[in-house]
Amino acid sequence: MTDEASETGGISGKRSLRPLGGVLAAMAVSLTGTRISVVALPWFVLVTTGSATQTGLVAFCEMTPYVAVKAFTGPLVDRIGSRAVSWTTDLASATAAAAVPLLHALDLLSFPLLLVLVALIGAARGPGDLAKKVMVPESAERGRVPLERATGLAGVVDRLASTIGLAVGGSLVALLGPLTGLAVNAGCFALGSVIIKLALPRGMGHAAEEASSPGAETGPGYWRRFGEGFTFLRGEPLLLTVIVMVGITNLLDAAFVSVLAPVWARESGSGPAAIGLMGSVMGAAAVGGSLIAAVVAHRLRRRMVVLTGFLLAGAPRFLILAFDAPLGVVLAVFAISGFGAGFVNPVLGAVLVERVPRRMLGRVNALGDSLAWAGIPLGGLIAGAAVTGVGLAPVLLTCGAAYLLTTNLAGLRPEWREIDRTRGRGVLKPHSKEDASQDSANVAT
Repeated sequence: MTDEASETGGISGKRSLRPLGGVLAAMAVSLTGTRISVVALPWFVLVTTGSATQTGLVAFCEMTPYVAVKAFTGPLVDRIGSRAVSWTTDLASATAAAAVPLLHALDLLSFPLLLVLVALIGAARGPGDLAKKVMVPESAERGRVPLERATGLAGVVDRLASTIGLAVGGSLVALLGPLTGLAVNAGCFALGSVIIKLALPRGMGHAAEEASSPGAETGPGYWRRFGEGFTFLRGEPLLLTVIVMVGITNLLDAAFVSVLAPVWARESGSGPAAIGLMGSVMGAAAVGGSLIAAVVAHRLRRRMVVLTGFLLAGAPRFLILAFDAPLGVVLAVFAISGFGAGFVNPVLGAVLVERVPRRMLGRVNALGDSLAWAGIPLGGLIAGAAVTGVGLAPVLLTCGAAYLLTTNLAGLRPEWREIDRTRGRGVLKPHSKEDASQDSANVAT
């Protein structure tokens, strides 16, 4: 580590939890805003157009740029630094999000213009989310926090943001209308930008790559760095299996959030408040699961934890809505699903960080996330067309069955045995170029 890292709480200097706290705070406010938008934006489109297909189209136009831009941002995060990428993209997201209620108030918001604005939000949000995620292991190193604990805390923040954001979103939409929720979303992005820019210590989130030689001015070119990440990921069967499985479940989750839950709320007469209530119950239970995972996940068999978590988190949510159960029963099922979901991300996040050299973390994270999220833009689009064609209940049953089969079949693959062999060293060690090259050669052992 350099002297600057020592001065700012690196592993060779005084332990500091400020970096981890700053990153988690920025994640909390931006994710809360996003969860508010999850309720406000689909409801706004659904009540103004009355079309499930157009509601799915809006979700498609937001998530397609999110995935595409995020895929190609990884080398830039490694080269420019996660801090600069995070605060600038959050500011761009805030600007685009604020334009929606403003233009609607001025009677200038057409549907095509709405699609353009949500595309801009998605294009900016993808790199911002990636940059914050990349800063988690660095902040764990500076605070000497075990990886499972740091990723578990990030999972707690995610779940807590879901709990608060969905509750606030449902209440705001029910009481003040969806545009108020979109305005609050813009404010959350702006606050996240300020936290990253001003609250993190000097030296945090700088570029991870070093020059290719002591006298060089620059390292490898963009496409070479991008290709290195792709080549590394292609040689990791475990990570590829996880990505494919999560990609399918993400598609199903996107269909649920962007179309199926809003349509269920409208058809059942429960309204937007029920969407917020379901999300809040699930998020609160997931916070509990994530907290437990942060404390004990490093002592448990990872394979069993992940597969059990997916079993609880997936199919039950779809099936309970398909059978038109009372709201109390629905909430109980969502609580169980949330508790299971809370265990998944801390384990998968730790496995990813352990198996990827530090200098490649940005690009591999970007590629992995983008592949895992590739189906999300299609989720709402397919669900909207399917609900229009065959009705809500058959689509819910089909999605629940697909979720169950996907997670169970993936868990039977032989490479999943490696998930219990990959164990962290408690605190990440700093990587030189030579260390990273050695890690890349031995990462599967």
